Amino acid sequence: MASELKRLIDQVSREKGIDRQTLIHTLEDAIKSAIKKKYGSRLDLDVTFNEEFGEIEAFLFKEVVEEVTDPDKQVSMEEALRLDPESQLGDELGIRMDTETLGRIAAQSAKQVIIQKMKDAEREVVYDEFKSRKGEICHGIVQRVDKSGIVVNMGQAEAILPVKEQIPREVFRQGDRIRAYVLDVKKISKGPQVVLSRTHPHFLIQLFHSEVPEIAEGIVSIISAAREPGSRAKIAVISKDSDVDPVGACVGMKGTRVQNVVQELRGEKIDIVPWNMDPAKFVVNALAPAIISKVIIDQANRSMEVIVPDDQLSLAIGKRGQNVRLASRLTNWRIDVKNESRYERQKQAGYQSLLRIGGLEPELADRLYEAGIISLQEFTEASLTELEDLTRLPQAVLEGMLAEAARLLLEQESVRAEDIDETGESGDDREEIQDSKQAQGETVQEQVPGE
Repeated sequence: MASELKRLIDQVSREKGIDRQTLIHTLEDAIKSAIKKKYGSRLDLDVTFNEEFGEIEAFLFKEVVEEVTDPDKQVSMEEALRLDPESQLGDELGIRMDTETLGRIAAQSAKQVIIQKMKDAEREVVYDEFKSRKGEICHGIVQRVDKSGIVVNMGQAEAILPVKEQIPREVFRQGDRIRAYVLDVKKISKGPQVVLSRTHPHFLIQLFHSEVPEIAEGIVSIISAAREPGSRAKIAVISKDSDVDPVGACVGMKGTRVQNVVQELRGEKIDIVPWNMDPAKFVVNALAPAIISKVIIDQANRSMEVIVPDDQLSLAIGKRGQNVRLASRLTNWRIDVKNESRYERQKQAGYQSLLRIGGLEPELADRLYEAGIISLQEFTEASLTELEDLTRLPQAVLEGMLAEAARLLLEQESVRAEDIDETGESGDDREEIQDSKQAQGETVQEQVPGE
């Protein structure tokens, strides 16, 4: 029959989910600590758990000597022969100790060590479990709400949903069920702390994973996501199967799938965008439903100049710039949206400024413009080698043109500075304001009849 101690170890191992050997090692360490506390820390001890008898065995090892000078580590020959008739000088003699004679204080000490070790082992189990769930969605019940965040009961552990990770204007009360994304798992003195988030883009991605079977099966993939929590979000999707429409799969029949996600995010509007390998096409998709006229790519600076019809400017930029801001995050490209009127004015102004350089013929100006040198600023920043290749002019002539271009650019900036001093806003700013007002007015006129 197994002893009471053995049954206790088995019971705790089952109920707490702690490895049995971990408990046994903890018990051995606790008994060793208790013995050293009572008899001295210099003892050479070996404490083991006997599986057969279900009890702790403790042995004190001492060297057999003729004359004892260190009682903690030595035993006399006479005493050794009494304990073991075959003992010889220099032997290491293991003397069995009676663990039941440790006394009340030592037993209490052993109990405290065991309890502490069990708590540590239990915390480690919980930490490992939640660490493996990092990046997943978990469920819990709101335990309390304070200024530091929402404390969530996760069953085996407590989690915190910080204020910055909460969706604006979202309210939870004690006892409410909550779903959140496991952002991080930390080790603190009280045990593992699980940090949750409802604003992270991956929370949105994981919600679609749970709602869309095609995503769970790997047929449809979410390439990227961008959010302004509580307001609007965009996700880019792609399908590995040409017969499966990735956008349609995410929307679901009559929009049921996307509506389930929207409901969880308290009404956050979601744009589902088809991903494209061509960055220009991807940006066009991301800015939908606005119509795009032209996209000018600057690969070196990873930026795009997007030209839209005048009546599409407000739609492309979005309320307070939200649409273009989310599209930029989604595509990871810097996007500058301009209407056609302003683009043509800038284009014409830049081209005319090049013609002001003495000796620069229209044919050469066309060649420079096509190469991306579209204004005095770009001309002054270009290298002599680049200009020689484009114009085929002698270096001395080009040096003179560069000096004249620098002078003209300085004059242009001086005039602009005077304009700002007199009016408080530059000519470009006034044009931009006028373009924006005009585009907004035309957009409203188009929308009213359809309402």
